[in-house]
Amino acid sequence: MALDVTPSNSTALPSPPAPDSTFLQLLGTRIRALRSRRSVTRKTLAQNADVSERHLAQLESGDGNISVILLRRIAVALDVTLADLFSTEFDEPVEKRLIQRFLEGIPAHRLEDVVYRLMRDFGHEEKSRRYRVALIGLRGAGKSTLGARLGAELNVPFIELDSEIEKDTGIPIAEIFSLYGQPGYRAIERRTLERVIKQHDRAVFSIGGGVVTEKETYDYLLTHCYTVWIKARPEEHMSRVIAQGDLRIMAGNDRAMEDLRRILEVREPLYNKADMALDTAGANPEESFAKLRATLEINLRQ
Repeated sequence: MALDVTPSNSTALPSPPAPDSTFLQLLGTRIRALRSRRSVTRKTLAQNADVSERHLAQLESGDGNISVILLRRIAVALDVTLADLFSTEFDEPVEKRLIQRFLEGIPAHRLEDVVYRLMRDFGHEEKSRRYRVALIGLRGAGKSTLGARLGAELNVPFIELDSEIEKDTGIPIAEIFSLYGQPGYRAIERRTLERVIKQHDRAVFSIGGGVVTEKETYDYLLTHCYTVWIKARPEEHMSRVIAQGDLRIMAGNDRAMEDLRRILEVREPLYNKADMALDTAGANPEESFAKLRATLEINLRQ
């Protein structure tokens, strides 16, 4: 049996002080964090504290030394005590510190998406956007059928963006592509989308599936509408479009199904940015609408 040889009345020795370099790094990190929390630029802080910007930059990087008097000036400019500059703990709620640590672990290429989602879900537009429901997805998913029923159920207008584009331009969608190409059509689509959203505080929209490929337009849609991805299997997309009498999807294209699968695969990460997804695969319109209505009732109540 192991023996405990530590005297019961022993007093723990104090930890040795951190090396100077470590101390300066911690001090610089603390000042930089306090400045960031107050949305103050380094130049502004340097001016308010009467400290050279170069000296402040060195201090924040942990490379500079500084007098107590200058530190006191910086503390006053940041509206904190001198002791706060040396504190190793922030005064934010623990939840906020946990969020900050979570964000620190997110790869840089994902930060933009995280910021966008936070702004969308917790920004000032959050409440108003939930009164506008936008259905997105490829043709044949059921956007028009479900959207018309949902609009009638909610007693709000049902608006198909393609129809609004044709009203604005006075020409069919196919001719717009022929005359102006993809870039021209997307520019018109953006203007029309902004117009109908500004005109309708409450509505159900059906949006063309290609909108997700235009980042700025898609971000605008996601920010101003509660978006629902109406999805189905590739075979069902194809068969539903053909059942509507539109054979253009097959015209002169023996690889139409392969192309459709590829488009779905490429766009899936973009469609997944929607607030929710509704899978209509294997379901009739009644079943799909019942599922849509039930899911919206739960999600929009949150």
